[in-house]
Amino acid sequence: MRQLGVLIVDDDFRVAGLHAAIVTALRGFRVTATAGSLTQAREALASHPDTDLVLLDVHLPDGSGIDLLAELECDCFIAGAETDAAAVRRALRAGALTYLIKPFDDTELARRLAGYAHYRRALSAEHIDQVAVDAALSAMRTGTRPVTHAGDSGSHTERTILDQFTAGEPMFADEVSARIGVSPATARRHLAALVDSGRLLMSLHYGSTGRPRQVYRLPG
Repeated sequence: MRQLGVLIVDDDFRVAGLHAAIVTALRGFRVTATAGSLTQAREALASHPDTDLVLLDVHLPDGSGIDLLAELECDCFIAGAETDAAAVRRALRAGALTYLIKPFDDTELARRLAGYAHYRRALSAEHIDQVAVDAALSAMRTGTRPVTHAGDSGSHTERTILDQFTAGEPMFADEVSARIGVSPATARRHLAALVDSGRLLMSLHYGSTGRPRQVYRLPG
């Protein structure tokens, strides 16, 4: 499956940058563009017709992000500070897949994006059945992929990785790689699967230089 393109629309460039870092850190996603207004968002959508998802603020300099929803030919998450119930209902009626109220932490956005990836996969066939529809809707509600077998605990490697977190301390992928004796790429792949299933949480760690690193921890 190709990478899912995300347009980020927020008039605060720092928030837009943070959201872009989270999107970029997730396997299977890429940022197509960022925009700070409705006008810029429309221009970005015209320039990037391969956008799959818009992460859309409500309060923008030239209007409400909710007004843009009716124009979209792709999916949308609302990510805004608007808490008026009528606005939330209006956004959901207009087609928003989810509504995130700021401030929310990195893990919550990552979890919702992982759910969206499963939603897309569940609805990727030309013809689908009720099981696929229910799986897609469940993924969007919970932010995780549905468990198909009761008590499914994943692969042996994933169980071994989880065992490394028993002390409750967060770890980077390279630390997990060194502990269990697999390559960093293999560790990252299994860590992403554990985040997708809700058994680990992922957030971003910002150092003094360079790109932020993904750090993993147990829920709770």
